[in-house]
Amino acid sequence: MEQLGIGIAGTGNIAGGYADDIVTHPEIRLVAATDLDSSRAAAFGEAHDCRIHRSLDELLADPAVDIVVNLTVHQAHYAITKQALEAGKHVYSEKPFALRTEQAWELVELARSRGLRLGCSPATFLGEAQQTAAGVIRSGRLGQVRAIYADVSWGRLETWHPAPQAFHEVGALFDVGVYPLTLVTTMIGPATSVGASGWELMPDRQTLSGERFRIGSPDLVMSTVELQGGAVLRLTTSFYVGAPVKGQGSIEFHGDDASLFLGSFQNFDAEVELGPFGGDYAPVELVRPGPARIAWARGVAEMAQAMAEGRPHRASAEQAAHVVEILEAAARSVADGGRRVSISSTFSPPPLLSWAEPTPA
Repeated sequence: MEQLGIGIAGTGNIAGGYADDIVTHPEIRLVAATDLDSSRAAAFGEAHDCRIHRSLDELLADPAVDIVVNLTVHQAHYAITKQALEAGKHVYSEKPFALRTEQAWELVELARSRGLRLGCSPATFLGEAQQTAAGVIRSGRLGQVRAIYADVSWGRLETWHPAPQAFHEVGALFDVGVYPLTLVTTMIGPATSVGASGWELMPDRQTLSGERFRIGSPDLVMSTVELQGGAVLRLTTSFYVGAPVKGQGSIEFHGDDASLFLGSFQNFDAEVELGPFGGDYAPVELVRPGPARIAWARGVAEMAQAMAEGRPHRASAEQAAHVVEILEAAARSVADGGRRVSISSTFSPPPLLSWAEPTPA
């Protein structure tokens, strides 16, 4: 199949991970990048052997760029994605898709009207451990799933991230809550309502360079998300609690007959364990070995492959927009004392990858 050219908008903290992973996928190749910080962009171009454009407009005018990968800060995702779609480019965006529900669905409709592909991270449900877990759940071995526990205690970003302010402005729920929300809605189905409470446990922080700042959102949020079919997700997200906490990014699915433990929402080689009600967990062999990290470009590569095959891609804009509605509804619930907020949108959960499908008997 023809390789599609990737143009990266934003060469910050995770751009190197994308660039390193892109070379492992025959469907795509990195051709260009741009960043508001010209020195950072130049260093990225030298490290990853791609041309650097001085502006987003210049990147969007590059005929070799088929797909724009939007790795800008959270607050810019909507505007950059919209500009790229209006320029006729397919887009794959980092999470969150947007910060407001109406913006997210506007992007979905814009892509549809232009006949363009639009995908969004997190695509960690494409990982080997996550596909294994999804296969077990969809097989019915848990019975009816009624309760799901997810904890994302991501710690104090300012202790390692060079520019944590933007992350603290949008908060842990929007930044890392998207991972379990995307995984759970992939495996169980869309959400119908959410209630949440939030706290600012440590409002005053300091960057690695010594700059003091104040967080702009709760650093601990506890949410309960009702899903179609009646299951309830208890989701904890925090930019205060971190290592050495146990279960930093784990998810447990509890059904009438059995429970499943997924050790990490992001590591593709995470442990998967299954245990009967009242019994003990036992390891589940992964459908195939996976890398001990996120394969950052797997979602955009799967989208490129879907384009070649003329089928829907799995990391869909519709699911990403649905997750944005959950996030925004949770934020409204926090502001309104925990009142439950209904979710009106829906989407079709993606199928398992071909290599994760059960072998016919």
